[in-house]
Amino acid sequence: MKKKILDSAALYTIISILIGFLVGAVLLLCIGISPAKAYAKLISGVFSKPKFIVYSIVYAAPLIFTGLSVAFSFRTGIFNIGAEGQYVVGSLAAVVVGILVPIPGPLHAIVCILAAALAGAAWGAIVGVLKVKKGINEVLSYIMFNWIAFYLSNYVVNIKAIHTDQGAEASKNILDSASIKMPKAIVQLTGCGDIHWGIVMAVVAAVLIWFLMSKTTLGYELRAVGFSKTASEYAGISVNRIFLLSMSISGLLAGLGGAVQTLGMAGRVSQFASQEQYGFQGITVALVGATHPIGCIFSGLFYGAMKYGGNKLTVVNVPTEVVNIIMGTIIIFISISHVFKAILQKALLKNGGNQ
Repeated sequence: MKKKILDSAALYTIISILIGFLVGAVLLLCIGISPAKAYAKLISGVFSKPKFIVYSIVYAAPLIFTGLSVAFSFRTGIFNIGAEGQYVVGSLAAVVVGILVPIPGPLHAIVCILAAALAGAAWGAIVGVLKVKKGINEVLSYIMFNWIAFYLSNYVVNIKAIHTDQGAEASKNILDSASIKMPKAIVQLTGCGDIHWGIVMAVVAAVLIWFLMSKTTLGYELRAVGFSKTASEYAGISVNRIFLLSMSISGLLAGLGGAVQTLGMAGRVSQFASQEQYGFQGITVALVGATHPIGCIFSGLFYGAMKYGGNKLTVVNVPTEVVNIIMGTIIIFISISHVFKAILQKALLKNGGNQ
């Protein structure tokens, strides 16, 4: 039983989270702020009202998608640092269709979501083709494609048919028929004006990815390539096909993250001054969730709560950047979790030998 607990990724994730908050507390003390006061505000900013909890869940929806994108690629031996660009082209495709293609009712939202999924998948597939056909390192391509997506979005936002007439540096708002907001009855019940179907879509996507990876032949091939490319080739698996498919599915998931954020909350795309960060935050979600699809649901909810609650910290004169410091620290310690594992196992063996 002890060995099973020590081998559990959840144990080291919890340890890393506790250390993250401890480091955050030390830094707060260094700048003369009470950690107890800051963390109390962080917690109350999420749990003091049902409306705050719902907003935290809403914040989590795109993070679960980008987390799934990164986690899926990790499982197949690929580091998808390009989820940011895939997220951006997904949101851009959703808003363009949401503005220019008037379709009645819920069908419009579905078409926008499909457009975002295809855009994200295509963005990932291009990098896959460059790797498979030309041997170009996917990490370098992903980074470059993040910036291409960034400037492409800014270019499209300023096209006359897309740009708003209200003087803002942003696109027009999507048509009401493209929105994925929940009915007014649910809005009134929860008190959250931004509640949308994105969280439901994210949970369904996580379950589908889990089923794909765990219960299908394709999932076995994807995991096999992630464990060993050489052994997979020897077993007759087409590694290049799996790479291309993995990059496409990863891009599709990130693109869906862009769609739910745009169609559910933002309603438009603004001209970027810097990266959106949702794709990079997806790396955090994937690692905290132990790169497991179901784990990404819980880690996405955790990060969403941290982001929403962190916005309230300015009320007590605490810089919101403390949330980023805490999350960054958590990732550092998750990445060296094997050290904790070795220390705990050594201590366990030592105690066992003394008895």
